[in-house]
Amino acid sequence: MLPRAPSYGSTPQYPIESVDNALQVLLLLGESPSLRLTDVSRYLGVASSTAHRLLAMLQYRGFVRQDAATRGYVPGPTLDGLAFGVLRRLDVRNRARPVLERLNADLEETVHLGRLEGNEVHFIDSLESGRALRVVGRLGRSMPAHCTSTGKALLSELPEDQVLRLFPEEELPRLTANSIGTRTALLRELAQIRRRGYARSLEEAEEGVSSVAVPLHSTQSPRLAINVSVPASRMTDMMQDAVIGRLQKSAEELDHLLL
Repeated sequence: MLPRAPSYGSTPQYPIESVDNALQVLLLLGESPSLRLTDVSRYLGVASSTAHRLLAMLQYRGFVRQDAATRGYVPGPTLDGLAFGVLRRLDVRNRARPVLERLNADLEETVHLGRLEGNEVHFIDSLESGRALRVVGRLGRSMPAHCTSTGKALLSELPEDQVLRLFPEEELPRLTANSIGTRTALLRELAQIRRRGYARSLEEAEEGVSSVAVPLHSTQSPRLAINVSVPASRMTDMMQDAVIGRLQKSAEELDHLLL
């Protein structure tokens, strides 16, 4: 039998044993093609009745299912969906990288790939410009979605009622004096983004930085967008038009790749 699952950090102040047991069963299932009731009971050191109730709840939520022929417990649709989602996120970054590299080389500016996580945007890939004056990459960072072009592009893909749930308060936090400060203003901005097909940030996330972003349509989960970030001093009207055109072509290419 496998050793107990590893722990990370200190023990929670108020541990919930039933939750811990459920998580350990899922970890065990990742190492075994099928689990029997006795396997779970022995692994957790609990009575068979307790193991049965635990498996019944996991089955109810779709994390496991019981094979009709063997009566063993195997991964259920919910667990399969979670695993697929994680792999898809990793795969998306690898498949998008060549397109981002070409965009970075063509424009000689910093480019990002971001995904929506609640009311924040998380940057999952970034290629910096090679110029001396450049925007620093945001790989691994999370920022308020309403303060960035990437976040606003992603939010524009959501129905209004979902946006309202993500932003329940009228007042919104600001990163700079140019950030959108109210939900009403955000909804108005998102409507404009939907009409024109791209989002802009004019020093809304960081002073001295302007950016343009375009959402991808081929992925529903996670929702993705690409952006080009430029020092505000270089973001002329001509430069912005060039960025928008190149971004839209790159987004179309990515949509075909990620179907």
